[in-house]
Amino acid sequence: MSSNISPLASIHPDAKIGENVTIEPFAFIDRNVEIGDGTYIMSNANIRAGARIGKNCHIFPGAVIAGVPQDLKFKGEDTLAVVGDNTTVRECVTISRGTASKGETVVGSNCLLMAYSHIAHDCILKDYIIVGNATQLAGEVEVDDFAILSGGTLVHQFTRIGAHVMIQGGTRLGKDIPPYTIAGREPVSYSGINLVGLRRRGFSNEKINEIQEIYRIIYQSGLNFTDAVTKIEKDFVSTPEMQLIVNFIKNSPRGIVRGYL
Repeated sequence: MSSNISPLASIHPDAKIGENVTIEPFAFIDRNVEIGDGTYIMSNANIRAGARIGKNCHIFPGAVIAGVPQDLKFKGEDTLAVVGDNTTVRECVTISRGTASKGETVVGSNCLLMAYSHIAHDCILKDYIIVGNATQLAGEVEVDDFAILSGGTLVHQFTRIGAHVMIQGGTRLGKDIPPYTIAGREPVSYSGINLVGLRRRGFSNEKINEIQEIYRIIYQSGLNFTDAVTKIEKDFVSTPEMQLIVNFIKNSPRGIVRGYL
């Protein structure tokens, strides 16, 4: 172990600790834990059995990674909670490990989980995601790259949130949110495409216009979602952006969010 690990930290002898890891006093590292190079774990962080933490992560005080799932079907099976490289887990965040359903809960690389947010069992979060303060994800939620969930968002189990989505703070989600969009209001509804986020990510005006035209068909043509998708596949050039939207809608068992009334 590196010299920047406090003797006042509680570290199981079987834990695998990378190079140049900092572990502050009173942190707890359980058995069956792996921590990547350069990660910084602060006082009173609690890293439970089944945690797999990547390189150059920052884990703040009070965070609990790989806690036992809050799922009555869980029977003590050997599962994981995986955190990718360069991800920050702020104060009092909880990331439950998986159940027999998927076997792991995954938070990708370059994510920011803000204070008091909760990532329940078997959630799959991809890369460059921001989860706002006190946002709560129920079991088996899936969130795609570059999504932003503003503070106080409540996400129902099995909900899917597409890439480059922005969710308004305090929103309750029970339907899937398709890629490139903004969702908010009460009840939750489509509120346009995420123009600011797309421009920040380097999308050209041509691509943004293409995405806007696709969502005009989906939400403003008067067609049901199935017929809208058929029209889009017939009338639009098959680009990666079009295919991402179409495939998301086709593979949405919960159905996508409705337009604003």
